[in-house]
Amino acid sequence: MVTYLKRMNNCEMAMRKLNQKDIDILAKLAPEMRPPVHYRSILPPVSMHFAADEEDFRDRLERLSSEDFLYLTNRILDGSECLLCISPEFARIFVDMLEEKVPGEAAERIRELYRSSTGYEA
Repeated sequence: MVTYLKRMNNCEMAMRKLNQKDIDILAKLAPEMRPPVHYRSILPPVSMHFAADEEDFRDRLERLSSEDFLYLTNRILDGSECLLCISPEFARIFVDMLEEKVPGEAAERIRELYRSSTGYEA
C-alpha cells in the first residue's frame, strides 16, 4: 500500500506497508530478523542492516526464486521498492543476479533506471 513519498538518500521512494509477499521475501533474505517488521522496503534494510558485505548480500539473494526476483523488479519499476537507496556495489549484485534469474529486458531496464537516477552503473 503506497501511503506517501519520502526522500531517502538519492531517491524518492513510495513508502508503503509491507504485504505478506514482501515479508516472506524479507524472511528469506534475513531469516535472523525478528517480528514485528517495521521496514517499508526489502533491499535497503537487507543491504544496510543484515548483509555483512557484498559476498553475504549475494549469498542472501541466491535464496530467492525467479518469481521473487520478478516481483522485486516490478516493485522497483512501480516505485514501491527502492533499489536506488542501496550502494552501487549492492545494486550491481542485484541486477547481475536478476539478469541470471529473469530472462528478458528486466535487468537492462533496472540498470538504466539506476544509472539515470544515481549516475552510477549497476
